[in-house]
Amino acid sequence: MPAAERQRFFVLLSTHAFRGEDLSHEELFGHLSGDEFTAEEAVEYLEVSMSTFRRHVASGKLQPSVTVGRSQLFAVADLKRFKKALKLAKG
Repeated sequence: MPAAERQRFFVLLSTHAFRGEDLSHEELFGHLSGDEFTAEEAVEYLEVSMSTFRRHVASGKLQPSVTVGRSQLFAVADLKRFKKALKLAKG
């Protein structure tokens, strides 16, 4: 998770920690649904190494949503689906 998002995450958690409320995934991360991550941010979000991430991209398992020159951006919604698939594959 990128540092700025990690900070927002912990602020939200601490704000609601003692109210007895459980926040949904959408409440915590809903603001990211339309965003795009750089490869470095995607690696951190997926919790994989850069080489593993590049292999997934090269094999077509992950597609960049935008390519500008050599830079690629990846849609958060696609990364979320891919992360779920990775967790299911691991069991």
